[in-house]
Amino acid sequence: MKENEISYLVRKAIFNVYNGLGPGLLESVYQKVLVYELEDLGLEVKSEIDIPIVYNDIVFDCNLRMDILVEDKVVIEIKSVKNLEDIHYKQLNTYLKLSNKKLGILVNFNTTSILDSIKRIANNLEE
Repeated sequence: MKENEISYLVRKAIFNVYNGLGPGLLESVYQKVLVYELEDLGLEVKSEIDIPIVYNDIVFDCNLRMDILVEDKVVIEIKSVKNLEDIHYKQLNTYLKLSNKKLGILVNFNTTSILDSIKRIANNLEE
């Protein structure tokens, strides 16, 4: 399955979670329920994935974790904040680069319009 196909199913799962729970809960709640929804759609899902930091050929365990990884291809970063800020986009972009993944989805569940709160972030990988 390609990233765009996965992205379509991820959006479906996000809508299901938002419509079922509404805004205003903790990110951890949305994460658990979203993992359930994605698995229910038949997708391979991992959550709280450790991302090692490599600097000068030394691997550092910095407790950096991505929220959700779908089909080992698409990173999902969950927020439940008043507004998405530049730092949230930068955080997801960094996760994509460090994990060498092509596509990320940033979602803010604390919103009145979930459609406007799902953002696709592409990592321009060097071949």
